[in-house]
Amino acid sequence: MATGRPAGWPAIALAGPTASGKTALALELADRLRPQVVLEIVSVDSALVYRGLDIATAKPNAAERAAVPHHLIDILDPEEAYSAARFVADARRLIAEIQGRGALPLLVGGTMLYIKALRDGLDAMPAADPALRRQIEVEAAERGWPALHAELATVDPQTAARLAPADAQRIQRALEVWRGTGRPLSQWQTRAAMGPRHGDAPALIALEPRSRAWLHERINERSATMLRDGLVEEVRRLRARPGMQATLPAARCVGVRQVWQTLETGAAGAGEAVPDTPVAALHGAVAAATRQLAKRQLTWLRSMSDRVVLTADDGDPLQVLQSTLMRLVDDAS
Repeated sequence: MATGRPAGWPAIALAGPTASGKTALALELADRLRPQVVLEIVSVDSALVYRGLDIATAKPNAAERAAVPHHLIDILDPEEAYSAARFVADARRLIAEIQGRGALPLLVGGTMLYIKALRDGLDAMPAADPALRRQIEVEAAERGWPALHAELATVDPQTAARLAPADAQRIQRALEVWRGTGRPLSQWQTRAAMGPRHGDAPALIALEPRSRAWLHERINERSATMLRDGLVEEVRRLRARPGMQATLPAARCVGVRQVWQTLETGAAGAGEAVPDTPVAALHGAVAAATRQLAKRQLTWLRSMSDRVVLTADDGDPLQVLQSTLMRLVDDAS
């Protein structure tokens, strides 16, 4: 792989479902390419942006981040919100800066909305309506999110079909758009605002398992490790932060949401004291939610027909990734 390309290295995105091994593979690739190629990782993860969510997000540790430069990790407090629009602006800036240093930008993560927004452009979406959001939250407290999901299915079946009945954040946004504009969210998502795919959009490599059982076993192992490493205590600290609410994006992350709900239920039944959490039940809830997330991520990926598929559970993914990367670099030259 030649160095010193005048226009800089192309940007490459490595995406895949949670627990498929993206982070480890990216770190191995960086180690194999060094010193001929310097690789910098740009996180594509809506949860890794939050400080304090280390266990819940399987965040790269200090040694891994020291070995390979990482970006868009620990940039926000959990009371703040991040968006696809902000990600696109941040990612484009970082890609240009990394290329300017003569390094290779590798975008790694599983927030498929961010990848799609970066590659296809953003839609002209209506602004948030705080009053409508509060109204929907009140209804959800009374009727439950599955009932609101059923309502969404009657007015925007396309959006409802890709959302889980308990996906509060996205159901709320879809109903907010419908009630505020009279148009379903799916009609707004037309890629009209920022035009067609940008010529410098990153090539997409998808790390996908052939065996669902293989991925589910890795998810089970990850869920158990998170709980063993202190996930419950991490969520306790998160809940104790002033201004922290269950409706904020950081509290809705998979793993965090399930523990939060369990702690909240326990607190309601025991006054100020939160009883010991049943770890076995929590493991089942966290693993089930993570499997649903992985399923949605794979659905997103399979809709991107130009992706290069890399098998996660067969052969030598690192060797295939390196070969694929070399081909993509040559094609971009």
